[in-house]
Formats: sequence, structure tokens, C-alpha cells
Amino acid sequence: MSDIRTAMILAAGLGKRMRPLTATRPKPLVEVAGKPLLDHVLDRLRAAGIGKVVVNAHYLADALEAHLRRRASDLDVTISDERGVLLETGGGVNKALPLIGEDSFLIANSDNLWIDGPRDAISLLAERWDDDKMDALLLLVPQARANCHSGLGDFHMDPNGLITRRRPSKVAPFVYTGIQIVSKRMFADVPEGPFGFMLLWERAIAAGRAFGFVHQGLWFDVGTPPAIGKTEAMLGLA
Repeated sequence: MSDIRTAMILAAGLGKRMRPLTATRPKPLVEVAGKPLLDHVLDRLRAAGIGKVVVNAHYLADALEAHLRRRASDLDVTISDERGVLLETGGGVNKALPLIGEDSFLIANSDNLWIDGPRDAISLLAERWDDDKMDALLLLVPQARANCHSGLGDFHMDPNGLITRRRPSKVAPFVYTGIQIVSKRMFADVPEGPFGFMLLWERAIAAGRAFGFVHQGLWFDVGTPPAIGKTEAMLGLA
């Protein structure tokens, strides 16, 4: 078990799949169920006791920064500025490490919306975290409960929680929710500049240090304009 108090939100992407809504605003500020996607994530972090948040910004970064300034009263928010070059998921976190500070921390994508089960998912994930044997602990959802998501799945998971990647052209039973706890150990000897998180997962899987945990509540992949209406309908808000 670990006391996770710091999180990074990945919010620098171009939001191409969410066009035309992202023509004038960054994807994290697209509203779902009456508030921006980013605020859904921030509210979940705050409810779970996360006090420090790092958010990376690239596309329409000024708008994102202005919005985050309004959250300064209830969260300690720091911007990791990627205006110069978009660093992708792994590179973005690697650049932000000096701002994060903690050895183990949470990462959350900004285009997910999740509803907790009997207990909040972040606290459950933190309880499952074992720094002695894990470099990454991913929150997963079964394919059948991956709302608004299309694809063949992302990972297999054995009875001990160890994960492996889906093989090409095959189907995997679990979808990555965009939420994970990681150790800074993962970033040893990484390349400079942009790279995806899959590089880090593959290394952790090969070392037997990548694990999964199944989300007990609802989860929505809000990555396209049609997914907004579907999500709101499933939440009884349409």
C-alpha cells in the first residue's frame, strides 16, 4: 500500500479525434455532463486526497492555463510547458519529473470520465500499489464495460495481476482506462524528446513489474464528439 499524493494529467494533445469541437479550445476543456473533461478528472483527484497536480500543456496552452488558474484555490496545480514541442505521453511525463517530486505518482489522461464503485478507484489503486515489486500499476476495465470505446482491447492479465500486451490482430480482454500509478524508475535511460508510454510499459512487462487492477465502477472513453452524447445518455443526463 502507498500514500499517493501527487498526480500528472496528460492534457497536451491536439485533440484531432474531437474535431470540430477542438478548433477553438483544447480537448480537456470540452464539456461533458455540464463541465470540462479536465474538471471531471481534477474533482476525482481532489476527492481521493490528491493535493498536488502537474498538467502538461501544448495545444491552445494559454486557454488551459487560464482555466487551471481558477482551480488554484482547491488544488496545487503546476503547468509543464510543452509549447515548444509535443512530447507524446512518455516524453511529456519525463519532462515533468522535476515538477512531480514524488518517487511514485498517479498519471491520468484528460479524456476519460469515470464513476467510482463502492470506493474511489484512485484510493483502491493506491492500496494495491507495491513499490517493491511494481514499476507500473494500470487501472483496467473489461471490454464489455469499456463504454464508448472501440478496439480490440489492450492487455491480458494473469491471476496475480501481471499484464501482457495484446498480440497483433488478436483480442485482449482488458482496456486501459488512462489511469495508472508509476515509479520514477521507469524513466531511467529513456530517450530525449517525444516517445510514447508503450516503450515504458514494454520494459516493465519484460521485467515482470507491470500489473493491472480492474475498475469496479463505470468508465467512458470520451474521445470523439459522438461519445459525448452517448456518455451523457448513459449517465441519464441527455
